[in-house]
Amino acid sequence: MASNWDSLDQAQRDAVDANVALYERVRPALKRVTRDVLLTLRDMLNDAEVTPLFVTGRTKTVESFREKISRTDDPLEPGGPRVLKFPDPFRTLNDMVGIRVITKLPAENAAVANIIKRQRQLFDCRGDREKDIGSIESGTYGYSSRHLILRTIQNEAVKEYQHVFNPEMPANGSYFFECQIRTVFAHAWSEIEHDIRFKAEDPRAWTPHFDRQFTATAAMLETVESAFADLHERYEEVRGYWDLEGDGGMPLTPNRVRDVWRTLLPHVDRKVDDDWGWAAELLAAHGLTKTVELAGLLSANRITEVRKALDHRYSPGPDRLLDDLLLWQYGTEHIDLTAEAPDVVPHPRRDSLQRRLKQIERYRQTAP
Repeated sequence: MASNWDSLDQAQRDAVDANVALYERVRPALKRVTRDVLLTLRDMLNDAEVTPLFVTGRTKTVESFREKISRTDDPLEPGGPRVLKFPDPFRTLNDMVGIRVITKLPAENAAVANIIKRQRQLFDCRGDREKDIGSIESGTYGYSSRHLILRTIQNEAVKEYQHVFNPEMPANGSYFFECQIRTVFAHAWSEIEHDIRFKAEDPRAWTPHFDRQFTATAAMLETVESAFADLHERYEEVRGYWDLEGDGGMPLTPNRVRDVWRTLLPHVDRKVDDDWGWAAELLAAHGLTKTVELAGLLSANRITEVRKALDHRYSPGPDRLLDDLLLWQYGTEHIDLTAEAPDVVPHPRRDSLQRRLKQIERYRQTAP
């Protein structure tokens, strides 16, 4: 496997070796720093309004540290030698300690970042960027990951590390580390991409088709994340229908009936006009005036039973289906409240409701 080390001259190798030796010596203390900030962030997020799937941390391995600080940049002067990209890694690298917060949905990334940034007594946020956010403007695809650069404040584990690093310098407990926040989908994509693109055993084993495939999977990833976000948003909306102190207590105006219906039964919609006053009147006839009562009426199991009982020749629209649901629930009471008076001639609605009620009764007698 090709290594950045192979391209270094002897002076650069000596500088890298010296930093690697120092890193090997201080890494045990740095691992304790990683553990400390990891547990702090876990405790912080366990009590938060947004709970991530998991929070993990790692201290960069010696091999990874050596490879990274062996990277070079273009010469300072034309024709000159390439220079080390990180000549003073302990001052410039922020990822020797790395934390990853893995969420379920993209919106949770921002929520988690805000929670962490508010804990100013523990961490000072010195950097906040969205990786590959430019792909949105350019019309390309890549995974999205929020990267925070955090500085610890008066951290005791950091002070111990600083004492090991240089016992002659005063320990102030201040240390920079990286916290990445991404969804579980982006996490899986980035792990596989990193293994193939950056950790491949032989860089010659590459084809442009891999780039094409990664772009395609990134596009699919964005679609899946969007679908799950929409699903979660709809779930939160429906759950609110059962909250009497919130959306569940809202009155059933015609527009409210329409909105609740289209959320719960988007596949059963009106084909003619947008007037839902008839629905509000039918519901009000039975004293159903709150959102939670409509949500309870539109039970999926009840709708299934009504469809079986009446064996509709055509898929019913909201008008017919709501009428049948109320008939199923209230029986003759629904007929007396919403049909013509018995002595009115003719009485087509009463006749229709009575016929359908008999079908419902026969079904209930024979249904297992």
